[in-house]
Amino acid sequence: MLLQACSVMKLLYNQAPDVAYWYLDGYLNLTDAQSLQLKDGLNRLQAWHRQTQLPSYIEALNRLQLQATSDITAGSACATFTELRSKLATVSEKAEPVAAALVSTLSPEQLKHLERKFAENNAKEEAELLDGPARDRLDKRRRQALSRAEMLYGSLGDKQLAVLDQRLEQSRFDGRIFHAEKLRRQRDTLQTLRTLSAVSAPLEKAETAFRGLMDRVFASPSAPYRNYLESMTQESCQTFAELHNSTTPAQRKKAAETLRDYARDFKALVAQKS
Repeated sequence: MLLQACSVMKLLYNQAPDVAYWYLDGYLNLTDAQSLQLKDGLNRLQAWHRQTQLPSYIEALNRLQLQATSDITAGSACATFTELRSKLATVSEKAEPVAAALVSTLSPEQLKHLERKFAENNAKEEAELLDGPARDRLDKRRRQALSRAEMLYGSLGDKQLAVLDQRLEQSRFDGRIFHAEKLRRQRDTLQTLRTLSAVSAPLEKAETAFRGLMDRVFASPSAPYRNYLESMTQESCQTFAELHNSTTPAQRKKAAETLRDYARDFKALVAQKS
């Protein structure tokens, strides 16, 4: 959301409960009772997030505005990433009761529906990873990186494009590794939900199980994957630092203005009652 146009960002934030509901409904085929319960929980979660989390986002954006006009290091970029990850973990913890209330009502048929949706999406992704030319995958990553960078800095020049291309060419990124971890998470999710469904777990046990599942999302039990993810995080921080340090004063001014606009919109969202 931070990389969207400001007016779009505000619209998406206000519609986030509905978007989350339709996403989950697509995977679980929710009943009417489950839908009402989930919508209420998502609305309460957003109200909490609006009042308790957005103010800290505003503070972070104000700090980033000051940094935007100067060179940065990979370490400072990673510090921002770590802060964001911490905020996501906080939201995950707050979402536990909402998720547990839903999980405790899922039927075996809904879990079969979830498994089929996983399989459909995996087949599409695997076809791209295994059958698509490597150059096409690299070009796709380049387009995504370029689009995100230009949302912050405006149009990139030859110098910035050269940095971006060099870093992407040298990257150790391997989509197959991330896909394998995605499959592990899906198996973990299905096993966790089936166990809870089979014993009609009480709400407290469902919350504990969901917490454990999310812990394994944020910190995979696979040591090789954790090591790979750490190396890719460091690589991404270095790429961002080099790209930022190659920008012109005008591009940095544009970045600071963009961050200021994000902070302004977050302030408006905090002031909004619903």
